[in-house]
Amino acid sequence: MKPLSLLALLLAVPSLPAQQPAPPPGHDHAAHGGEIPGLKKELIAGITEADFLRLGDKPKTAKVTLVATFTAENYGMNFNGWSHGKAVYTIPKDWTVEVTFINPSPIPHSAIVVDRDMVRKLQMGEPYFKGGSVPNPAVGLSMTKAQFSFVADEAGEFAFTCGFPAHAMNGHWLALNVSETAKVPTLQLGEGAPVKEAVK
Repeated sequence: MKPLSLLALLLAVPSLPAQQPAPPPGHDHAAHGGEIPGLKKELIAGITEADFLRLGDKPKTAKVTLVATFTAENYGMNFNGWSHGKAVYTIPKDWTVEVTFINPSPIPHSAIVVDRDMVRKLQMGEPYFKGGSVPNPAVGLSMTKAQFSFVADEAGEFAFTCGFPAHAMNGHWLALNVSETAKVPTLQLGEGAPVKEAVK
């Protein structure tokens, strides 16, 4: 058979529908109508978009709230309902960032600040900035909250990510830019969305 005829034959074969990847163990919420089962909802009662980023009580301090499994988006592997870096925090260089991490789910999650390239890795290792994670991020926490703080003393592209193995690879991370030129912390929730400055 001539090469051209073989190509024509291959092009004539209908393509198979793309297979959807199976959700990670414990993350299949389709059977629950998209609801996350077993959430300790009192941990996140009253939290709104305005709480995701605020100015801190001290000068050059930002307060960040990261809620794991805030919605069923990305099988629950999200912070504040966002995943795959689609929400972008920008922090001025040398500011202190005070993070409140909340996981109302029985499935373990965590929060750790890493170099942006690390989101492709299975394991996150140590936080990029000193103090930039919850305790034991590879083990994770469930149905609880934790706090940590770090000084963003180097400009660059980083990420708030879940440190539980393979969760970052599956999209459980948000973008964190540390900027030499920014004067105030900002948050953009989705591409093309307005960039909002932090307020108290």
